[in-house]
Amino acid sequence: METPGKAVVTTGLLEALCGLLPDRACLWVDWDDPLLGQGSQCHPPQAMPSLRAAGAHPAQHAQWQHDGARIGLRVEGAAVSAGWWLVAREALQLGLQQARQAGQIHALEDAKRLQQALYEIADLSGAELEMAEMLRHVHRVLNTLMYAHNCFIVEYDDTRQTIRFLYFADQIDDFIADPSRAYAESELPGSLTFALLQHGQPLSGPSRQLLATVGQDGQHWRGPESLDWLGVPMLREGRVCGAIVVQSYDQHDRYGEADRALLGFVAQHVRTAMDRRQAQVQLERQVERRTLELQRANRSLQDEVFERRRAEKLQAALYGIAELAMQAESLSQFHAQVHGIVGTLLDARNFYIALVNEAGDGLEFVYSVDEYTVSRAPRPFSQGLTEHVVRERRPLLAARADIDAMIEAGQVRESGVRSQCWLGVPLLRDDEVVGVIVVQSYSPDVAFTAHDQRLLTFVAQNIGVGLARQRDQERLRRAHAGLEQRVEERTRELGEVNEKLLGQIAERLRAEQRLTHQAMHDGLTGLPNRIHLLDRLEDALLRARKGEGGEFAVLFLDLDRFKLVNDSIGHAAGDQMLVEVAKRIVSMLGPGNVVARLGGDEFAILLQCPHGLAQALEFSQRMLLALQESMWVAGRELFPSGSLGIALWNARYQRGEELLRDADAAMYRAKAQGHDRCAIFDEDMREQAMRSLDLESDLRRAIINQDFLPYYQPIVRLSDGVVVGHEALLRWQHETRGMLLPGAFLDLGEGSGLIEQVDWLIYEQVIAGLARGGTGYVSVNVSPRHFRSAEFSNRLFGLIEAFDADPHRLRLEITEVALLDEGPRTLRVLQALRERGILVQLDDFGTGFSALSYLHRFPISTLKIDQSFIAGLNGPDAQSTLALVEGVVSLARTLGITTIAEGIETESQRQILLGLGCDFGQGYLLGRPAPR
Repeated sequence: METPGKAVVTTGLLEALCGLLPDRACLWVDWDDPLLGQGSQCHPPQAMPSLRAAGAHPAQHAQWQHDGARIGLRVEGAAVSAGWWLVAREALQLGLQQARQAGQIHALEDAKRLQQALYEIADLSGAELEMAEMLRHVHRVLNTLMYAHNCFIVEYDDTRQTIRFLYFADQIDDFIADPSRAYAESELPGSLTFALLQHGQPLSGPSRQLLATVGQDGQHWRGPESLDWLGVPMLREGRVCGAIVVQSYDQHDRYGEADRALLGFVAQHVRTAMDRRQAQVQLERQVERRTLELQRANRSLQDEVFERRRAEKLQAALYGIAELAMQAESLSQFHAQVHGIVGTLLDARNFYIALVNEAGDGLEFVYSVDEYTVSRAPRPFSQGLTEHVVRERRPLLAARADIDAMIEAGQVRESGVRSQCWLGVPLLRDDEVVGVIVVQSYSPDVAFTAHDQRLLTFVAQNIGVGLARQRDQERLRRAHAGLEQRVEERTRELGEVNEKLLGQIAERLRAEQRLTHQAMHDGLTGLPNRIHLLDRLEDALLRARKGEGGEFAVLFLDLDRFKLVNDSIGHAAGDQMLVEVAKRIVSMLGPGNVVARLGGDEFAILLQCPHGLAQALEFSQRMLLALQESMWVAGRELFPSGSLGIALWNARYQRGEELLRDADAAMYRAKAQGHDRCAIFDEDMREQAMRSLDLESDLRRAIINQDFLPYYQPIVRLSDGVVVGHEALLRWQHETRGMLLPGAFLDLGEGSGLIEQVDWLIYEQVIAGLARGGTGYVSVNVSPRHFRSAEFSNRLFGLIEAFDADPHRLRLEITEVALLDEGPRTLRVLQALRERGILVQLDDFGTGFSALSYLHRFPISTLKIDQSFIAGLNGPDAQSTLALVEGVVSLARTLGITTIAEGIETESQRQILLGLGCDFGQGYLLGRPAPR
């Protein structure tokens, strides 16, 4: 027979050992092993050591320790030789080792199976599956690891105290869970699930026993009773957000600690899937909300565009009327053209202009176009609609019903074809009604609106002025006819004088031509200047828009290191070099192309390139090669080179300045990529330029509004974790984009010089914070630009004195560039700072020149090891990085300089740096930046 515990010896081994003894002998083996546990076995199985037969040999017993285990052997019913004992001892020890190996193999197989299942669950939680499908696969995998035929997963809303069944599978329970419905606790009385969610800790055991544990009486229990029930809550930021439950209705299937741990792991991944789905839902809602906002903005924009187009149309009509008043050769022509302009604003198929006659007692129809009435004869004032407008001195908009009502009231009379809609507006001159402008419709489908009335009223004001001007011009034409004769006589007299003046004019024209040439050309090289080039560009753009000219490009050339020539061998030599460069460029150009000097060492070329961009690139490469040829200037052999930007013509260009601007931007891109090369302007450059322009405007507004604030990241002593200070990090609270890190605007701020103003805003806030008290120091970053200013240290000391702050708690962080740029001035500034108690830390050590000499020359108190090296401690080049960091720490210790490691994000990095002897550290592991 066998007692609990894994078997150490097999039945066959006991039979073999017993076979070496007399027939009536029996064996009893017991053991106690840390891995296999306690157990015992005997042979024959029915024999018991305590039932020894009378007269048999007394029992013989042996017990010994082997490899941490205790083994006991007892023989009854036979005398045993020493050889048998030796064989039995060796056999039992071998059996122990074999049982241990079998157990290890079985454990490894279980671990492998568990690991594969856990990997599959982890993959499922990140797969793009619907929640129900994903949970169905998770249940399948979970069922291979433990008894989980009966499983359900719930999502918990701790605010509303409701649950929702994301998944439900049970072999016995007939409960049908609706995933779209939220269940309150009152709907599920006696629910162990609600007890688990409110308890917040795993629960395991028989369901009725668990109900008693959590204070439920079980009277309202619904569904079958579980012989074993295991539930694990899902947590999100310390709050219960759901649970996963398995249960067994079979006495043989019970859950242990391993099952609880496994279920906890599955719960974590299910919670991840829930968070992912919730994030997706929120994203979809945001997209929907943003789409609605964009639709409303689009409708508003379309309305604005429609109004603007209508306003532009009206303005064009007014301009056209004003121009007609000046250019029309006769009144009849003016009336017809006014009709055409009004027709662009509203339906004017039936249109006439009626003017009050000179006697003031009737109307003259000076212009009329109508579907039914060919002409309108003059008539004395009557009860017509036109006379009604003259009398009332205000516009009249009348539909058919309105006209009938006026006729019935005796206000007007109507003759001819009946109008379905009639609109008349008075024409005024000096606040006097001089006529009426009318449009009318004979079809019910065409009706005028109040908006049409406003339009026609507005137009009528300008038509009245135009009519008056045309009448005045008619009078002038008659007056001019009388003057023509006198003009002819005076013309003969002036002819003689003109002959004398022609000579003077010719001389003046020649002088003007000389002045024009000088104004349009460069005085040094004789090349056209910017004005001339822009004029030619406008011509090229006009021809291109008309389709008369081929493609062309603008090339912007800037000589590399030209300032070095001026500074070293003089400006005269620089001028000579510019003249030679101009000659080389001109020699390469064909007819129709223009090269201009824009100033300094900048040249621009208008290049005709019918074959497109390839031709422009080929010419640019040839020109750069031609520039590289040596030239002798002031007795020295020079090898010039240039950076070239290319902007190819496109239909979007409206002015020559735009082409020149884009070519200039491309040139700067080429210069940034390295000298002696060319770059092509593209849309990315345009968008980048627009973004930089917008960001610079935002930056200037932010400086005015003081939208910058410091975030403080702790600096910790690595040996004991004590915070010794903080680094003040720049943050921008952007009005639309939220909180911005320095990487989003620092380059622009450096390039525009605005970063100095931003720095002083941060310095003022930091020093004001120091004045309010506290412990430890605060370090601020200082741009090399500050060290070029003679007022930096005095201004900083002034801030400290103004806020009465302790200068010993302020430290400045500078980069290696600041030490190499104007070294003597920088040394004086650093010494003045140290005299006032302000220490200086060298930031990003190892990323720049890393010259060791300036560690002796300059008063540096601390080296900050760049975070790229700290990250490399766990990378593929960890050994070389470790050696480099160890060298920096050792060098600093030798020089008496403390070290701070930046960017510590893992515990292993902290331990490595502590082992290397690094003094302090900062990073996300030790503390994230936060407002004061």
